[in-house]
Amino acid sequence: MPISRLTVLFLLATSLLLGSCTSSYQRLLKSPDVNKKYEAAIQYYDKGDFFRAGTLLEDLIPLLKGRPEAEKAQFYFANTNYKQRNYVLSAFYFKTFTDTYPNSEYAEEASYLHAKSLFLDSPGYELDQTNTISALESIQDFLNRYGESKFKAEVDGMSQELQKKLENKAFESARLYYQLRYNQAAVVALTNFQLNYPASAYAEQAAFLRISAQYAWAQESVETKQRERFLEVVAFYQQFVDGYPQSKNLKAALTMYDTSQREITRLKDVPTAAAN
Repeated sequence: MPISRLTVLFLLATSLLLGSCTSSYQRLLKSPDVNKKYEAAIQYYDKGDFFRAGTLLEDLIPLLKGRPEAEKAQFYFANTNYKQRNYVLSAFYFKTFTDTYPNSEYAEEASYLHAKSLFLDSPGYELDQTNTISALESIQDFLNRYGESKFKAEVDGMSQELQKKLENKAFESARLYYQLRYNQAAVVALTNFQLNYPASAYAEQAAFLRISAQYAWAQESVETKQRERFLEVVAFYQQFVDGYPQSKNLKAALTMYDTSQREITRLKDVPTAAAN
């Protein structure tokens, strides 16, 4: 289909307009007029052009030191990074802002956005959770400072989501030890999981896997250490039955319990080695 003359004129006008805007922006970047650049940066920000606003503000911040506009410029600059999803940078600049202006009218929002930036930068539970822990610390700091904040409900929700991620990480790490047949490490990790997350949805599964890992560890041990390790199987089983009397894994657990009882009897006269 041939392009109409009107369409050509429209495209030409648009191209000229964009070129003019770009040229105007490039002149602003090179301009030594701090006030003019600051006004333009705020206008870009208010229009939602966070890239151009951020570029101008980054140049301006060192030049605005000691001026009343510096506070707003630093907050807006941090937020331009947040709006562009540069969460590592926004977290850094919001923290810098709250350290520099702890009593600012923007301090509460900056503290909230610092926590939220870290929250959004937190990786999936299967990865290293150092950033998740940092986010939780930031959230707790925010709640300590602004317990009645309008952001409190959202921040509480963020905290719960991050805690769930750490819970998933802890369980999957413990289960991986079990799957790899690192039975001693699995017992330790599963025990720690039960202590740290007693109300977890994985608690029953963790309790059963602990019996199974302890049973396998006892079986593979040297004879002088087997009895004490089978005794642990019995103790874990009794805790499991008390906690989950209707578990679908009860029959399998009972089989390990019965075998452990027989082994304990068989090994009663075997000298016990020092614990390792």
